[in-house]
Amino acid sequence: MIKREMYMSRIRPFINTDLVKVMTGIRRCGKSVMLELIKEELLQSGVNKSQFISINFEDMSYAHIQTAKALNDDIIERANKIEGKVYLFFDEIQEVKDWEKCINSLRVSLDCDIYITGSNAKLLSGELATYLGGRYVEFVIYPFSFAEFVELYREIYPDEPINMIFQKYVVFGGMPYLSNIRFEKTASIQYLHDLFNSVQLKDIVKRNNIRDVDLLERISAYVMANVGNTFSATSISKFFKSEKRNVAPDTILNYIKYCCDAYLFYQVKREDLQGKQILASNEKYYIADHGIREAVFGGNMKDINLILENIVYMELLRRGYEVRVGRSGNKEIDFVCYKRDEKIYIQVTYLLASEETIQREFGVYDDIQDNFPKYVVSLDEFDMSRDGIKHRNIRDFLLEKEWN
Repeated sequence: MIKREMYMSRIRPFINTDLVKVMTGIRRCGKSVMLELIKEELLQSGVNKSQFISINFEDMSYAHIQTAKALNDDIIERANKIEGKVYLFFDEIQEVKDWEKCINSLRVSLDCDIYITGSNAKLLSGELATYLGGRYVEFVIYPFSFAEFVELYREIYPDEPINMIFQKYVVFGGMPYLSNIRFEKTASIQYLHDLFNSVQLKDIVKRNNIRDVDLLERISAYVMANVGNTFSATSISKFFKSEKRNVAPDTILNYIKYCCDAYLFYQVKREDLQGKQILASNEKYYIADHGIREAVFGGNMKDINLILENIVYMELLRRGYEVRVGRSGNKEIDFVCYKRDEKIYIQVTYLLASEETIQREFGVYDDIQDNFPKYVVSLDEFDMSRDGIKHRNIRDFLLEKEWN
């Protein structure tokens, strides 16, 4: 089990506090493992295992306590038999009706430390904000980074060269379970395809009462095909019209939002770097795990430029950056990244294969006059840094602990 220290270092300061720790993210990205890692840390600090109460609400044996009242009564009864502080671990809490009322009640009535996971961004909206306003802290968990993938892959294939491991990562992505099937291609693709179906059915269709599942599939296929490309709901609507199907742009936006709420896609807004304003149209979208794209849509190696961009974008989220697409005049910078008083610019490309490509990729920074770090990231092995702009091989870039 990989220790996932990047997340543990963020969660650790909140262990044994009265804040509810909420872990969200796409289904099967490793949220349950994070609960196990927290338990390990608690055991090492001297907490007794008997103080833990753990429930995974996808387990049918807990179907009888999937209402706030039933869950509250069950936990109170079990907690009264425990000496000392009670540690509560609830996996996929969104399966419990009105769960936020129960969590708030337990927080008030018990000496407890609460950890919950869920697969929907709506988890922390509306009712929960009302009941737990200011009393929870959220951690978004993502599929494996390239560094984590390397660590796991080398446990199975210790002699594999790094460039071959990166190729596997480009195709399979970072879903943790793939190591259990030894990254075998047919089994991995099958698993990822089934995972996509599960996300679509449980976290999108069922949760949002979608009737037109065929339309949802078509929209998600369109977004997958165009990860990293700017497009609008109107352009998708026109695309459907060319296929003799009328779909309103608002319907398309709603369906994409449902996918984003399930952490399948992430929306990136565009920013005018000269006017310092957020542009209202033509956002970009990236997929939480590019391995899912390979399984459902295919063509990751063929569309490698888009996939490299997707990989870098997800790495930026893991490292806590707020990310936008930058526009400067008629030029577009792939990523403008903010974290507190830090700012970096990143341009991603497959290969700097010609002088024309080099001029284009480095030239996007011509009008940017500030002194924040500017990167061009590609698969090239040789350092082509110039004019204060840093060039990095993408594998090295992803494995660096810090960028500066």
